[in-house]
Amino acid sequence: MSREQRGPNEKLGAVLALAGISNAGLARRVNDLGAQRGLTLRYDKTSVARWVSKGMVPQGAAPHLIAAAIGQKLGRPVPLHEIGLADADPAPEVGLAFPRDVGQAVKSATELYRLDLAGRRAGSGGIWQSLAGSFAVSAYATPASRWLITPADSSVAREVNSAEGSGAPLKVGHSDVQKLREAAEDARRWDSKYGGGDWRSSMVPECLRVEAAPLLLGAYSDDVGRALFGASAELTRLAGWMAFDTGQQEAAQRYYIQALRLARAAADVPLGGYVLASMSLQATYRGFGDEGVDLAQAALERNRGLATARTMSFFRLVEARAHARAGDAQAAGAALKAAEGWLERSRDGDNDPSWLGFYSYDRFAADAAECYRDLKAPRQVRRFTEQALSKPTEEFVRSHGLRLVVSAVAELESGNLDAACEQGVRAVEVAGRISSARTTEYVKDLLHRLEPYGDEPRVVELRERARPLLMAPA
Repeated sequence: MSREQRGPNEKLGAVLALAGISNAGLARRVNDLGAQRGLTLRYDKTSVARWVSKGMVPQGAAPHLIAAAIGQKLGRPVPLHEIGLADADPAPEVGLAFPRDVGQAVKSATELYRLDLAGRRAGSGGIWQSLAGSFAVSAYATPASRWLITPADSSVAREVNSAEGSGAPLKVGHSDVQKLREAAEDARRWDSKYGGGDWRSSMVPECLRVEAAPLLLGAYSDDVGRALFGASAELTRLAGWMAFDTGQQEAAQRYYIQALRLARAAADVPLGGYVLASMSLQATYRGFGDEGVDLAQAALERNRGLATARTMSFFRLVEARAHARAGDAQAAGAALKAAEGWLERSRDGDNDPSWLGFYSYDRFAADAAECYRDLKAPRQVRRFTEQALSKPTEEFVRSHGLRLVVSAVAELESGNLDAACEQGVRAVEVAGRISSARTTEYVKDLLHRLEPYGDEPRVVELRERARPLLMAPA
């Protein structure tokens, strides 16, 4: 369905010309982005011609898919007003700003929290459905540079005046902050054991909306405010991580940007580095290895002399992942060596942050294996995967499943088809117990690699075992 505008949409025509996209090309891109979100769209070059020459405005998610398709070609976010579609159902660029002012930072974060609620009320995926495919790694450039320049605000104390609402202002204390930290700890355990799940109905976005937002909008001293911003940053990063794990890349990006801004208000440089490392992993996963390197190195740069040895080890490990995805074996090897060195220098008595509790030598070995998988070095993959799988634990189920798939790939590349299928069956069993789009994608990649052996009985058996997993709704 479309509705009529007055006159041609010259803005859309101009941007299409700038991007070098034909009418047929745009239609194809929009249909493909819709399919990625379970939408069946049948736009063609005639549809696009009507949008441009007659000013027709497509309904539903289509305007946002158009913006996303053009943005992918241009390599930057494209707002609706730039293509003359700002009058479509609004999907504001909430969460992409990194304000310099603390008050504006609070507004930006709390608007994002409320947007999640609006999305769930709208049904059928809500706002995130309409933002389908709008991830743009370039959106991380400004947040990272501003954080590097000024990683801490001078003061975050907040007073609420009568103009901001009726009644007495909510006075925030350390006990309120502690509740948020406990919620973050519970969420971390849940995520590791069961995967991101349906993050839109999980406890984290709800906690951000119901608990964190009113506190951020309340009154607090500088001391309490720093702690509040830190706890809120942890929860916001977790919301981003869960969105990332379930394939909602556009939502994850917005949560990560706001988490970094809140970490700056908290004056928590290691936490800011952790958010940047999460951004780096997302960029690397999406195929932007060079940008992943930049984000990981931004985390490292500001934390020299501040973060613990274990924290620095994790940041170097994330850097290694990005170098490997970019195909730089020498840089990846150097980063891995540095990560291992920092880890060896860490001690149990170090004041490591609570959010780093997942990181041990097992995790180092698992990520090292993935580095060597990207560098096509199966012998090294097998060596590190064996170490990573030596201590399976029920606490980190998703991680165990990912390691099994990486092990299967290594066995396959070493010519051991039976061993690859055996590990693949184990991985499918684990993947069936959790809700993680990332784990499912790993399984799909393994099955793709096994296609040349499609008639082998073990491969047929693995494919059949994986069928329910691959047919499950996203």
